[in-house]
Amino acid sequence: MSAGYETILTEQPRPGLLLVTLNRPAVANAFNTAMMRELLDLWSGIAAAAERPRCIVITGAGGRAFCAGADLKERNGMADAQWLEQHVIIEKQFEALVASPVPVIAAVNGHAFGGGLEFLLACDFAYAVEGARLALTEVTLGIMPGAGGTQTLARAAGERRAKEIILTGKPFGAAEALEWGIVNAIFAPDALMPAVLATAERITENAPLAVSEARRAIHSGLATSLEAGMRLEIECYNRLVPTSDRREGIRAFNEKRKPRFTGR
Repeated sequence: MSAGYETILTEQPRPGLLLVTLNRPAVANAFNTAMMRELLDLWSGIAAAAERPRCIVITGAGGRAFCAGADLKERNGMADAQWLEQHVIIEKQFEALVASPVPVIAAVNGHAFGGGLEFLLACDFAYAVEGARLALTEVTLGIMPGAGGTQTLARAAGERRAKEIILTGKPFGAAEALEWGIVNAIFAPDALMPAVLATAERITENAPLAVSEARRAIHSGLATSLEAGMRLEIECYNRLVPTSDRREGIRAFNEKRKPRFTGR
């Protein structure tokens, strides 16, 4: 994980919390090949680190857009082989984001189109600013969502709503995104980041192993039957029984104090 990124900013506003900002505001934070490489490096570094943040927030620079999706100026004139080569990098980045061992919250501070909406959907959940517009516009460009959108949107909003959104390419607002389960809450511009950081901070205070196993049970369980999902839940649960954090949590409860979780 490099500290010298050019297209993203990273900072730690509070202990255990990593804030990642997509930093190409002049092009509405559209992602190019360099941004995909840097994000892939970031997620890979976090996954391999001995000491990880306990929660990650991802947002966009400039306040106008969260992310406008792929940089179509960079793609203009690309040969088929170049396009496919670039898309492999995009695929790996999104796979690494979905597989993150740390919860990721999207702070959608502006418009999210195409791959920008897929960013939102690849995160664990999202809060959005009122007035944000969202869309998966790929079919209007002769392509289709290719960063998980056909799968993540259907899981968030249901099959029929996902088909309507994807097949029309029609933009919709934050209020509709909230109603359809795409975002969890909407806020005024000055209230968005405080709300996201407050939620993230609450997650950082919980036992990191318990958070990780609970996320795994939810995410992986949805891809299987209820019976298999419940077996997975017990498998994840049993991993926590021998941990120091489990013992600390019970001890702190009985001693009427705040637990001190270490992730062990």
